[in-house]
Amino acid sequence: MTINPIYEHIGYTTLNREPAHKKPLPALKEAQVERDSSGEDENSEQRLTSLVRRATLKENEQVPKYEKVHNFKVHTFRGPHWCEYCANFMWGLIAQGVKCADCGLNVHKQCSKMVPNDCKPDLKHVKKVYSCDLTTLVKAHNTKRPMVVDMCIREIESRGLKSEGLYRLSGFTDLIEDVKMAFDRDGEKADISVNVYEDINIITGALKLYFRELPIPLITYDAYPKFLESAKAVDPNAQLEILHEALKLLPPAHCETLRYLMAHLKRLTLLEKDNLMNAENLGIVFGPTLMRAPELDAMAALNDIRYQRLVVEMLIKNEDILF
Repeated sequence: MTINPIYEHIGYTTLNREPAHKKPLPALKEAQVERDSSGEDENSEQRLTSLVRRATLKENEQVPKYEKVHNFKVHTFRGPHWCEYCANFMWGLIAQGVKCADCGLNVHKQCSKMVPNDCKPDLKHVKKVYSCDLTTLVKAHNTKRPMVVDMCIREIESRGLKSEGLYRLSGFTDLIEDVKMAFDRDGEKADISVNVYEDINIITGALKLYFRELPIPLITYDAYPKFLESAKAVDPNAQLEILHEALKLLPPAHCETLRYLMAHLKRLTLLEKDNLMNAENLGIVFGPTLMRAPELDAMAALNDIRYQRLVVEMLIKNEDILF
């Protein structure tokens, strides 16, 4: 079966193209004519730099547009279906194509390899908060970070930063599970206030549980070796350089969440006299929580624990430099 050439190299979202040639705006032509003197050029350049800087700052305040790969799974469609990428019919009685479990996009199996990474998860497909892919969650809710992270950290900072042994002490498991179910059921409307959960260790436990249950850890499997390499380096400057490179390997949503968490933990260490939690103690707690060895070898994973602790410790101490 041949594919109509009109559909080749076209995204599934639209079959319309923008006109190839547009007339330049008159305003731009006038602006070019007016730039006569070098002094005016310099002033224009300064104004432009200022505008760009302001525009960049404004852009940073908005929710970033994270890229997300489609979560395609083989699917049997009932009744006639057409591929949403090439617009051709999907033949067969069973397993005619694949369907994205997050946004519901239906395409041929062959077409799935050409679909761009622009999955926009639908809340009717994303039915839980815990154990959900981090990027999928933030895209579905159109937020910078998972609401669990934002809400738990806000609650902890409002009433628990001086609590002794914060993050080291555990809350009641049943109540932590209760918080988890509240987020899965109610999302951002979940009530985790002091009126419902008086013990702040329940909230810290719920936050740690969220990171532990991520299908892809906050520090991803792909970036894991580079982060470990930074902990094994001897020279402090080399450690920071490798860490900086490692952070670039993280997906944007993961990096933003890690930045927010490290800033919170840094503020926590400033009150060490009250809570008795320094960067080393927090590294012991959060190392295995944020990082998991890609290999299934239990001995290798056990040997990595000390390096995981060092990675988190360095991220906390150098938060202001790295992020």
